[in-house]
Amino acid sequence: MASANSEQDAPVRYVSPTVAQSVKILVVGAFGVGKTTMIGSVSEIPPLRTEETMTTAGVGIDPAAGVDGKTTTTVAMDFGRITVSSDVVLYLFGTPGQRRFWDLWEGLAEGAVGVLVLVDTRRLEDSFEVLDQLELRTSMPFAVAVNEFPNAPRHGAEPLREALDLLPDTPIVMCDARSRDSAARALITLVEHALKYTNSPKAFT
Repeated sequence: MASANSEQDAPVRYVSPTVAQSVKILVVGAFGVGKTTMIGSVSEIPPLRTEETMTTAGVGIDPAAGVDGKTTTTVAMDFGRITVSSDVVLYLFGTPGQRRFWDLWEGLAEGAVGVLVLVDTRRLEDSFEVLDQLELRTSMPFAVAVNEFPNAPRHGAEPLREALDLLPDTPIVMCDARSRDSAARALITLVEHALKYTNSPKAFT
């Protein structure tokens, strides 16, 4: 499986001829939780990014508390690709985290089979609105990936499930968005969960 490759592997430019199924995945989360980092670390191609430098125009609009040192922000989407088996490839679409860009979610979600929700336990309350928006805008299955920042508090899956008011069957995985293997495991967990709700993945073309 490609997900087991080392992080030093060279980028794969073309999709393998053995791939028979392509699957679109949406990656969402609050501002600054690591969506761009995750897609960049896991993608086997140079990721497409639509980042802009943060300016004073965002002061009081974008929630910068708890994301010290962040100087850029996604304004449209992130895009990457990862081959997870000899016949399945995932296309990853990351959404902007700011509320003012949430209307973009519906368009980005079209054709996706599932959603990976990235969470930062340092700012867990920021994820409440994200999950509410997800419920309002789509009925797709989702999994929660907890991005374990070095200084973030550690919680077990069940306390997090209760805090986020998640259903018993919603997967929760711990991950390091900087690690290709860790990010890939989170994505595979989502795909396995999504396949329980669909007869077969929808192809993204």
